[in-house]
Amino acid sequence: MSLDRPVTPDPYPLLPAAESFTVTSDDVTDGASLKEDQVNAHGDTSPQLAWSGAPEGTKSFVVTCFDPDAPIVSGFWHWVAVDIPADVTELATGAGASDETLPGGAFHVRNDGGGLNFMGAAPPEGDQPHRYYFVVHAVGEETLGVDPSASPAVVGFNLAFKTLGRAIIHGTWQW
Repeated sequence: MSLDRPVTPDPYPLLPAAESFTVTSDDVTDGASLKEDQVNAHGDTSPQLAWSGAPEGTKSFVVTCFDPDAPIVSGFWHWVAVDIPADVTELATGAGASDETLPGGAFHVRNDGGGLNFMGAAPPEGDQPHRYYFVVHAVGEETLGVDPSASPAVVGFNLAFKTLGRAIIHGTWQW
């Protein structure tokens, strides 16, 4: 069986328009290979992310990591952290380890690997390079209105109606 296929388009321009703002990282260089500790086989350590310039009216944030290059129709959700308070503008390296390492009342929604945490890059060996989009979503409500039992798809659906802005940085990984 071959995994040869076209490269999936960047999914974020396909969503409803939202204001952009800035996200930076000490651990992710936009468009470059991820560090090994951000890989599933080497540690599942979520990267440091800091953001600024969120739109006026932001009342909370959602942080996600999505791989559109997984060889499945729906892509693969590696991280979904919901209801991060509006006064938080940074997640430290490793903040995605569990709900206890997230600020305020923030919590994780189960990633596609089944965990309530950040799951590192895990593309099939020999596959094309995979892109890992780390996105900070500025939300116009204090809570997204989901609980930890929600799927990443339900989170995304809610974000379609409640997102004021997005800040995006992406890394890559290939075996």
